Amino acid sequence: MHVLLPPSETKRSGGGGVFAPEALAHDRALQRTRAQVRRALLELCRDEEAAAKALKLGAKNRGEIAHNRALRRPAAAPAMPAIERYTGVLYDALDPLHLDVGARGWITAHVSVQSALFGLLAADDAIPAYRLSASTRLPGLGAPLANVWRDAHARIDRRGPGWILDMRSKDYAALAPLPEGAGVLLQVAQREADGTARALNHFNKAAKGLLLRRLALSGAALDDADDFAAWAAGEGLEVELDPAASGAAATATLVLPAREAGAPPGAVLAAVSAG
Repeated sequence: MHVLLPPSETKRSGGGGVFAPEALAHDRALQRTRAQVRRALLELCRDEEAAAKALKLGAKNRGEIAHNRALRRPAAAPAMPAIERYTGVLYDALDPLHLDVGARGWITAHVSVQSALFGLLAADDAIPAYRLSASTRLPGLGAPLANVWRDAHARIDRRGPGWILDMRSKDYAALAPLPEGAGVLLQVAQREADGTARALNHFNKAAKGLLLRRLALSGAALDDADDFAAWAAGEGLEVELDPAASGAAATATLVLPAREAGAPPGAVLAAVSAG
């Protein structure tokens, strides 16, 4: 199996490695587009006001423009594994820095991250800090990021790693849509008192991070959606599978139990926590 993650707007600074663009996963297919997007981002960041507006930066985080400008000299940009570079709710829940060796190795073998700047990254690809989201418009690119990256990713064999569990958000999934039948889109819902399942919004990212952590700790080896649902049942979790409808991807919905009266909102995540 293979898990696809979205990146995060927030990232750790620094890094002890050296950024080598040619060493990133899928370099043969994505090298040209990676360089094209990087050049367009650098062009935008020549004008700090324009960059701050396009990148949606306030006074407190304008320093992130300097991270982008550092990409002009890639070898001088401190790098760290992508899975450790990103922070935010999903990555905080995954907590990759505190996984044991086996679970960390599982992440390396089974996880990729969909970056707006670099395209599809392996979990251990060493990358610098940067600021660019999937919805950002880069004037120098001449087309939306989704169009540019979709065409580039069409050159990658997306079925090679096996069955895919797609945890990406809508904007990032649009950068490299899954081939039909290649996997399922993960959704998160909560069981209501009347038995219905309601989409979970606020804790959606945390639930995905905790689920990925649990997969890694278990060393799961899954070949398809049915295997995933069976693994979840064995872990005491509920997963509902919905086949692909016309124009829509197949989905797997992680359904969390109803919150007990008086329990704090975050208690719904207890069912997904492990280790």
